[in-house]
Amino acid sequence: MPTSQFQPIDPRPMPGRQTGLVGWAKANLFSSWSNSLVTLLLLAVLGAGLISTWDWAVAKAVFGSQLEACNNARGVGACWGVIAEKGRFIVMGRYPDTEHWRPVIATALMLGVVAMSCMPRFWSAVLVPLWAGMLVVYFTLMKGGVLGLTEVPTDQWGGLPLTVMLTVIGMTLAFPLSIFVALGRRSTMPAIRTICTLYVELIRGVPLITVLFMASFMLPLFMPEGVKIDVLIRVVVGITLFAAAYMAEVVRGGLQAFPNGQTEAAATLGLNYWQTQRKIVLPQALATVVPSLMNTFIGMFKDTSLVTIVSLYELTGALSLALNSDANWRPFKLEAYLFITLIYFVFCFAMSRYSLWVEERTAVSKTR
Repeated sequence: MPTSQFQPIDPRPMPGRQTGLVGWAKANLFSSWSNSLVTLLLLAVLGAGLISTWDWAVAKAVFGSQLEACNNARGVGACWGVIAEKGRFIVMGRYPDTEHWRPVIATALMLGVVAMSCMPRFWSAVLVPLWAGMLVVYFTLMKGGVLGLTEVPTDQWGGLPLTVMLTVIGMTLAFPLSIFVALGRRSTMPAIRTICTLYVELIRGVPLITVLFMASFMLPLFMPEGVKIDVLIRVVVGITLFAAAYMAEVVRGGLQAFPNGQTEAAATLGLNYWQTQRKIVLPQALATVVPSLMNTFIGMFKDTSLVTIVSLYELTGALSLALNSDANWRPFKLEAYLFITLIYFVFCFAMSRYSLWVEERTAVSKTR
């Protein structure tokens, strides 16, 4: 019987590189002739756009606050001089010029305490007096009228300090309220469940601008004669109630995704309702909905621009006020809006990155 003879196979060419930037580009951008053609076309369009943007924003732009030079460059280059001329008004709003050091220190202090509260090393009981002290110092500096500080009415607060204050205080008050409302919507007590459901559906059924309008213009009509609540307090309450309703539904989603077996196990160990919620349910449920909660925070940070309707000029409102009051710089509104866009992006990006860090941290804890 003839024996089979070994036939060697010709060596195949070395496979293309699959890792790194070159490998990624080969696999995703140049995997076929059609993908390569689309990639080259998009790169050409992107390159032309970058060249035009560089030309407008840098090469032919005016960086000084020379109005004549800016008018000569209209349609050709950007006028960043509007930021040099009006930037202080945009950032600080109508707060008196000679007292700008006060909102700068107050806002830096508030952001510093918020940053400390986001770090695990500071998660202790010391945060409560720290927040209380920060709020006392913040409103003392902003309001004045004591310690030799000139009194500044709240209707003159504006710009970035007002945006930061409304966001921080509104979200800080709304978060615990949303947890109680979410628990109430899952309560076995019909009265509590009905009240919480009506609250959420009522608030979610109207836009924020309606809530602010009611808090600012309608609420004083129902107050007893002689009783007056500051417009800033009414706006903070409106933002808090609005944000709490949306966050309550996010938290409720996390609670509904929680397995009942763990609550039953907690009951067998003798834990009461609040011990179970505080030690077992809420830590896991809140970790599940971190991305959605951060979306709500970011959305409310940007929605503070609606307080302009009640004559509180935060960052966006201060920009409109600064340019509308000076017709000479009004044509350069685009550059001013790009400036505040950068400010909004920095804050929103920082919140987004912190959300990713919390997600990674909770994911590590789940794998232990």
